[in-house]
Amino acid sequence: MEDEQHLLPPAFYATPPGRTRRAWSDWWVLLHPPYTVWHLSYVAIGATLAPHFDAGRLAATLLAFFFAVGVSAHALDELHGRPLRTTIPGWLLTAAAAAGLAGAVALGIAGMVRVGPGLAAFIVVGVVITCAYSLELFGGRLHTDITFGLAWGAFPVLVGYYAQAEALHVAAVAAASSAYALSRAQRSLSTPARTLRRRVATVEGTIRHNDGHTTALSASVLLAPLETALKATAWGVAALAVALVVYRTT
Repeated sequence: MEDEQHLLPPAFYATPPGRTRRAWSDWWVLLHPPYTVWHLSYVAIGATLAPHFDAGRLAATLLAFFFAVGVSAHALDELHGRPLRTTIPGWLLTAAAAAGLAGAVALGIAGMVRVGPGLAAFIVVGVVITCAYSLELFGGRLHTDITFGLAWGAFPVLVGYYAQAEALHVAAVAAASSAYALSRAQRSLSTPARTLRRRVATVEGTIRHNDGHTTALSASVLLAPLETALKATAWGVAALAVALVVYRTT
C-alpha cells in the first residue's frame, strides 16, 4: 500500500511517476483542464440565460476567465508550495500569472466599451479574488470553501450574464446559487482527493462487509468514488453549457 501511494500523481490528469514527462506535461497539469472547463462552463451558462445573447461577448468573457483562472490563478497556486510538483521555474510561473491577469483585465477594460462602466466592479472583484485566494493573502481568511463557491461558481455565472444583459436579474442570481452549491460539492470531493494524492504517506486497514468478505483499504479504493464523481460532474456541467450555447445560437 505504501508503494502504491508513492506512485500516485498529484492529480488524476497528471503524468504518473515513472512515465516520461513531456515538455508540455507540467503546463497541462498546471491548467487543471477538467476544472478549468468546469468553471468556464458557468460563464457560458450565465451568458445563455440572459435575455439577449451575443456569441462574441461570450467568447471574450470565456477568454478573460481562461486567462484569470486557467492561467493566472493556477500559476499563483503552484507558486504557493508547489502542490503539483511541476518543474516550471518560479520566474516563469510569476510571468504566466502576471500575463494571464493582465490579459483578463485588458479584455475586461475593452469590454467596458460595449457593456458599460458597470463591468469595472466585476474586473476589480476578479483581480482581488484571483490574488487573495490563490496566494492565501490576509492570513488565508479568503481561502475557504465559501469563498471557493462564490469565486469559482457564483461569480462566473454573474459575470457571464452581466456581460450579455448589462444588468443582473433573478435568473442570474438563481443560476449563481446553483453554481455555488455545485462548487461547494466539488470542494467537498476534491479536498480529500488532493489530500490522499499529495499529503498521505500510507493507507492501512480493511472494510469488513456484512457477508463476511473484506476489502483492503488503499488510496485507490478511497479515491475512486471521489474522482469518479468529480469527472462525471465536470463533464456533465460542460455538456449542459454546450447544449445551452447551441440552443441560443441555432
